Amino acid sequence: MHQHQIQEHMEVLGSDGMHIGTVDHLEGKNRIKLTKKDLSAGGKHHFIPVDWVDHVDDKVHLAKTGQEAVAQWEAEQAQPQGGKASKVKQTKQ
Repeated sequence: MHQHQIQEHMEVLGSDGMHIGTVDHLEGKNRIKLTKKDLSAGGKHHFIPVDWVDHVDDKVHLAKTGQEAVAQWEAEQAQPQGGKASKVKQTKQ
């Protein structure tokens, strides 16, 4: 679908124009990993499904609003040194 158009360092926007994050890379065929250095990331990688992408130009535009995307993205939890990071679904109420 849009995987071949999505490039590292592209800005990701919600359907309302809200900045969601910046692409780190595609993880597999179905998920976009967002950079943890982005101000909106809070120092953690976050993952969003490629299925959320509406279209790609010089930015990645989602079919969800910014608020919906942030409420439903998955956050990567850091583990103690030597451990492997895990992914958890983050939900905001």
